[in-house]
Amino acid sequence: MRSLSIFQPLCCAFLSALLGGTHVTPTVLLTHSSSVRSTAPTCQNRSHHSPEFLVVGGGSNPYSNEIALEKNVLYFQRTLETLGYSRSRTTSFFANGDDGQATIRYLDETGNYQLKAPEIPDLAGASTLDNLSEWFSQYSSQDGDRSFFFYFTGHGLPQTFLLWGQDELSVGQFVDFLDRLPPKTTIVTMMAQCYSGSFADAIYEGGDRARPVALQTRCGFFATVGTRPSVGCTPEVNEADYKDYSSSFFAGLSGIDRTGNPVASADYNGDGRVSYAEAHAFAKVDEETMDWPVSTSEVWLQERASQADKDGFLNQAIASFLPKARPEQRYVVRELSAKFNLDLNRSYLDNLDQLDPAEINSDVQEAYLMRLGMELINIGMADRIRHSNDAESIRIFNQLIECESSFLKS
Repeated sequence: MRSLSIFQPLCCAFLSALLGGTHVTPTVLLTHSSSVRSTAPTCQNRSHHSPEFLVVGGGSNPYSNEIALEKNVLYFQRTLETLGYSRSRTTSFFANGDDGQATIRYLDETGNYQLKAPEIPDLAGASTLDNLSEWFSQYSSQDGDRSFFFYFTGHGLPQTFLLWGQDELSVGQFVDFLDRLPPKTTIVTMMAQCYSGSFADAIYEGGDRARPVALQTRCGFFATVGTRPSVGCTPEVNEADYKDYSSSFFAGLSGIDRTGNPVASADYNGDGRVSYAEAHAFAKVDEETMDWPVSTSEVWLQERASQADKDGFLNQAIASFLPKARPEQRYVVRELSAKFNLDLNRSYLDNLDQLDPAEINSDVQEAYLMRLGMELINIGMADRIRHSNDAESIRIFNQLIECESSFLKS
């Protein structure tokens, strides 16, 4: 078996993160039970009640409040309309809100920076800590089984995302907000800021990994792991040039890209609808950036992968993972392998050893290879969990997959 310690110096720097055991923070989890399966689940248990949507976006001041963030919120609104939802179910907080002040930075036709006021329909107010706190307090009074989708598009630091007026929201504060919601609330998050994966600890009580998993059903999708910046905050106006996780995720989810053109269907299991997990898989292939997108179950599995596990998986023939994979995972493995003409009958590491360094000459190319390696580890670890005698890990894993496999359809 090829030794990773020998192989690492032979390839590009990104491999030290994948093969050397980069710490990737676990993502959000959930709690209601699911049956244990002995084969790869197809995740037909879909939800649910028509959700409420909370959108938070913008920079912390005019100089970090790029027009792409406003356009992300507008694209999300169009996505909901495509899927049959009314804007009345959405609460949007953005930057300075609707006070009319010019705070959005953009490049005009001459290449000069300008500022303009937000033009987002039905804004509820500014993206401040006080406004978020008030919203969660009001929502907490609603009884019964509820479904809640949270989308953040803005800037972040490790364990924190930034709000208007230099406000910050930490993982612990975010969990405090979630704890206000009824216990039976199902929470799905999609975060696209730098270090977004650091919000993974929201699965735990108090956002503390040393404490038990929260009672609420929680899962999420993140533009990148908690140790890395992300891309997409640009003052450029032309959306046709936007390449970021939000663009790809919502295109996969709705079937329509942000310029209004149809995209290839992300219904990889053929059930007639697109789950969050399928949209996430679409983004891994579609997104031409340095991002390493992660989901709840993926990060949870990666946390449990030892160095020996990674060594073993990345030395197995790529084709051997396909029968164990869910349909959206098979799509990712095949498409990312095809980008480099990899031989599926050889291992990931053997394939990398044969690649011409000229084929890995950009952050985007390195990111594609990183995503493929992570996908193989995810598939291998999932198979190991499913065939283990660890009933609690099986329960948690099945719960994560069930949450991620829910979908937006009115």
